Amino acid sequence: MNDPSETDSAPPAADAETAAAAAEAGELLGIGAAAARLGVSERALRYYQQLGLLRPACTPGGLRRYSADDIARVTRIRELQDLLGLNLDEIAIVLSREDRMAQIKLTYLDERTSQSERRKLIHESLSLQEGLRATVEAKRAALTDLLADLDARIGRSRKLLDAGDDPAD
Repeated sequence: MNDPSETDSAPPAADAETAAAAAEAGELLGIGAAAARLGVSERALRYYQQLGLLRPACTPGGLRRYSADDIARVTRIRELQDLLGLNLDEIAIVLSREDRMAQIKLTYLDERTSQSERRKLIHESLSLQEGLRATVEAKRAALTDLLADLDARIGRSRKLLDAGDDPAD
């Protein structure tokens, strides 16, 4: 079900390294080159866009073009999936909070921002960071519970072995 026009890449990339170099140089990659660079399917990139996790540029003809920032964002999505085990709904929340914190930083550093506005921005940033920490802490608690369950099972299995009982007897 791939649209052949979507697999074209501009500029064409012979391999993932060429695609990476193109993205770093500020060039835009087609969906095929971006997918190859990231080690994901074109379908995954389309799905991330459909969910609003990713917003690649589009040509007037509707072809997706991925920038270095888009590549970094997909890398972040994959990290959140692999490292923390977050689902895509949770990732959407994390990314929106991270995006807002980036906006806060820019506004904070703007010389036209007043001290009172900066203070409000700090409060908002703190709240966002605490929310992100709570998300990570919930995952850590779930992993801790899983490890405790596995340790208990391992302990029971070792006791059976140490007792020398053969369950088949």
